[in-house]
Amino acid sequence: MQADTFFLFAITTLVVVLTPGPAAIAVTAQGATNGAWRSLAGIAGVASANAVYFALSALGIAALVIASDWLFAALKWLGVAYLLYLGIGAITGSARGLTIQPGDPAPPARLFAKGFMVEFANPKALLYFAAILPQFLDPASPIVPQIAIMGGVTVVIDFTVYSLYAALGQYIAAQGLKPAVVSTLNRFAGGALLFAAWRMARVTA
Repeated sequence: MQADTFFLFAITTLVVVLTPGPAAIAVTAQGATNGAWRSLAGIAGVASANAVYFALSALGIAALVIASDWLFAALKWLGVAYLLYLGIGAITGSARGLTIQPGDPAPPARLFAKGFMVEFANPKALLYFAAILPQFLDPASPIVPQIAIMGGVTVVIDFTVYSLYAALGQYIAAQGLKPAVVSTLNRFAGGALLFAAWRMARVTA
């Protein structure tokens, strides 16, 4: 890849990942409850979901999904339902692995599953890779190495940015938050997830 194309892709992806969304909320909550180090399992789940969407986009399957109204609608509404479930669970305190529960760490497998499902339930990731990836591919050069480079960059950015969110969560928890403050933060996170579900419901292919 040419240097200017590489840096443009990296900067574009960095801005998208930095923008707070459901995955950032989940990772921050996991960092607050489990610590930044243990929350790497959740970050791996987010990165894995993005890797799946990236691979689907690279193979052209994403274009087929987006072109199929019923497939895209099914994916979108499943994502909306899942975010509603997580948002209500965060507000009520029943969404383990997604609410701040100091002193009650979750198993890595559960953190990974939460991270994966939160990101995979967001069809915006599919739309992003399907729309952006072709813009940076040079058809005159070998395609596979270009895809491998961009996929690797995406994973590195995911781990870097979401590690910062996890560290933020750990910092918040380290301040010795009172139960009322923790409850308020969980309600805020739940409200943000419900808002994300509303925004997702308005997404069109």
